[in-house]
Amino acid sequence: MRTIVNGLEWLVEQMGGLARFCVLALVLMVATNVILRYLFSIGPVSLQELEWHLVSPIALLGLSYSMKHRADVRIDFLYERFSVRLRALVDLLSSLLTVAIGGIIAWLSIFYVIQSYNLNEGSPDPGGLAFRYLLKAFIPLGFGLLLLQGVADCFRALIQLRNPDNAMPVAAQLTAEEPV
Repeated sequence: MRTIVNGLEWLVEQMGGLARFCVLALVLMVATNVILRYLFSIGPVSLQELEWHLVSPIALLGLSYSMKHRADVRIDFLYERFSVRLRALVDLLSSLLTVAIGGIIAWLSIFYVIQSYNLNEGSPDPGGLAFRYLLKAFIPLGFGLLLLQGVADCFRALIQLRNPDNAMPVAAQLTAEEPV
């Protein structure tokens, strides 16, 4: 089970790297767009749309990445007071819900992407970007990754329930604070 958890989390980590790259690309794209617009009076629609297109992988790929690093919203002041087994049970239940939600949304969004592909959907704006289905494909991909991270968290919680003294470590938390 530990190997499966490590493999799933490796994939989530790689996609998180792609989301981080998209953040950098978005910052550069916005800066370029501002310079072109205000210094040269040029404002290509395609650059503006590309900015919005970069938000999709940031949000959808970053979702599972933030869960891997425990940067999701939790009620820690209660959770920290629970016993090890109760924490594992709470983690298992929340992971099962994550798997269900991720699976349902990923499954339903596949048909949305297929429809967009069949229509060869593009931007309705003149000079806009084509191939809108590529952007929409991040929906099932992002929620599929969320499903995989939920499965990894389920396995981690099961390991914790079976042997509370030999738990799997959780990935380092994302924080701006310096370690103490």
